[in-house]
Amino acid sequence: MKKLVLLLLCGPLVAHAEWGQFDIEFEQDKPWVEVAAQLPPYPKAENLIPFTVSSATANRHFIDAASISVGGDKVVRYTVVVEAAGGAKNVMFEGLRCATGERRLYAYGQSDGSWSKARNAGWEGIKLRSLLSYHKPLFEEHFCPGWISVRDAREAVRNLKQAAE
Repeated sequence: MKKLVLLLLCGPLVAHAEWGQFDIEFEQDKPWVEVAAQLPPYPKAENLIPFTVSSATANRHFIDAASISVGGDKVVRYTVVVEAAGGAKNVMFEGLRCATGERRLYAYGQSDGSWSKARNAGWEGIKLRSLLSYHKPLFEEHFCPGWISVRDAREAVRNLKQAAE
C-alpha cells in the first residue's frame, strides 16, 4: 500500500492488471503541440514598454504590453517594435518557447496597421551570445528566466517594467 501511495504522488498511473504493474505517465513525456496563435490588435504607443538590448545597438526596442499572452503550450507571444536610429520602425508578432530556447515569427506589422503573416517561419534557436539580439534579454530577463515561462502576461509586464526603472 505504501508503494501505491508513493506512485500516486509522482503522477497519473496506468494499471496493467495482467502484470500487476504500474507505469507512470509524466506530462513531459507527451509530445508538445503548439496552439494556434491569434494575431493581436496592432500596437498603440501608450502600450509600449521599452527594454534594453545592449549598448552595442542604437536601436530602441519596445514590447506592446497589450499583446503579451502565455498559451496553454507555454509559448510566450508578444508584439515587438524595433525603432532604428533613423526613425524607421519594424513591428513583429513573435513567440518564445522557453523550454527549448526557441523563437518564432508569426507576422510582420504593416505601416497601415495591418498584419502580414510570415511565410515558412518555423521555430529556431535564440542567439544567446549575440549583443544585438533582442531575443536574448526577452528570453533571459523578461519572459523565460531560468528557461521557465512566465505564468501570465501580468508577470511578463511586471518583469519588463521593473527592468525599465
